[in-house]
Amino acid sequence: MVVGLLSIELHLPAARSLKEKRMVVQGVKGRLRKFNVAVAEVDYQDLWQRAALGVVTVSHSRTQVDRELAAVVDEIERYEPGLIARTQVEFLA
Repeated sequence: MVVGLLSIELHLPAARSLKEKRMVVQGVKGRLRKFNVAVAEVDYQDLWQRAALGVVTVSHSRTQVDRELAAVVDEIERYEPGLIARTQVEFLA
């Protein structure tokens, strides 16, 4: 069993309030429901133009975990180009 953790930092330059930020983050999280992942906002809850998401998936192989997390990044980029400021993937075995 392999657990993959994808840490994503988002930059939301158009957000002018926490409400606008929350709408964008909820939209991203909603689009990721079709994947076999769990998603949570994990940092920067009090900042308007910055968000951090933790995305976790579990599979039998590292290749499958890597493929699933790469698909998540691709989906976010397709939905909101330029939104992702940084990503980091960790594997836990």
